[in-house]
Amino acid sequence: MKAPAAAAFLEVDDIEKTFKETKAVDQVSFGLRNGEFLTLLGPSGCGKTTTLRAIAGFETIDSGRIVIDGRTVSDPAQSIHTPPEKRSFGMVFQSYAVWPHMTVAENVAYGLHNMHLSRADAKARVQRVLAMVGLEGQIDRPATMLSGGQQQRVALARAIIYEPKVLLFDEPLSNLDAKLRERMRLELRRLQAEVGITSVYVTHDQEEAMVVSDRVIVMDHGRIQQIGAPQEIYDRPMNRFVAQFIGSANIFPARVREVDGARKRVLVEAEVGDRAVPLKSAFYQEQHPQAGAGGFVCIRNESISVLAQGSPAEAGRNVIAGVVQRRINMGSYVEYLVVANGHEIAVRAPRSVTIAENNAVDLAFAEENCLYLAD
Repeated sequence: MKAPAAAAFLEVDDIEKTFKETKAVDQVSFGLRNGEFLTLLGPSGCGKTTTLRAIAGFETIDSGRIVIDGRTVSDPAQSIHTPPEKRSFGMVFQSYAVWPHMTVAENVAYGLHNMHLSRADAKARVQRVLAMVGLEGQIDRPATMLSGGQQQRVALARAIIYEPKVLLFDEPLSNLDAKLRERMRLELRRLQAEVGITSVYVTHDQEEAMVVSDRVIVMDHGRIQQIGAPQEIYDRPMNRFVAQFIGSANIFPARVREVDGARKRVLVEAEVGDRAVPLKSAFYQEQHPQAGAGGFVCIRNESISVLAQGSPAEAGRNVIAGVVQRRINMGSYVEYLVVANGHEIAVRAPRSVTIAENNAVDLAFAEENCLYLAD
């Protein structure tokens, strides 16, 4: 998939990288606007970290081109490989890489060594950046006495202090506990927006990607599966991999019966367990399906209503009959596991829905929440 931006500040154009016989990055292209926050998201081994390292110059690419602010920094065809120290990027790693023998101020000032600033200017810049990350009261404290979250702030301050053109994040929050990660996501996004640095963020955490990103690139096996705004990718996944990796969804094999091209709707038969269940309508995107074509139907867990069997459903909604196997209290919501024709369907319902286990139910969902994906 190729999607470079028309006037990209950072452009990654059709890059490839192979390790021995494994193609880690395969024809990856994208572009970032100045100040944009882009996340590379995917499972381990999908190519996201190799792509980030290629932008940084830590990996030499086999083919393609990388351009930062109009300057080509990688292009094997022209024998161009600008070393990392000349690419003007800041990097925040998974490990904080905070030097234990230095104070907070000394850690942050380390990035200024090659900028030939006066002592007064360097001190003023350190104080300003530490104030931005909320560590102005920790300037002279030994780095080893900071909490994990504070050390991560030091790493961020060190990355942005010399005002790089691009900020790169390599799973920076994965070593923090769950509550601190939630808070730091918002802090990272606030700081990035305040500083306005074009940023590329790598994570396998889909929730993290949804919170921090202007756009998300979902990767698998070295290739881009989808590029889009977080909500767009969640609501309208382009294929089965994206639908299963982002959020929770029920996915059924399906066959197209009729196509309504004007409304971008199809009538399908979904294989729910051991039975073909005709659905009134499902939405499709860009696949242009044909009658008789195979594929999948994707329905998000929270898009399904659990009703006592025989309850009137709204007109036009699809209905599948089943039996509640388990009711799981998840605190803010209830998860129902419903068996229909021998197949288990997961439903996320409000706490106000109280249907006991072993009760017969109808699962109802609107056509706009039923997405057809080509095979």
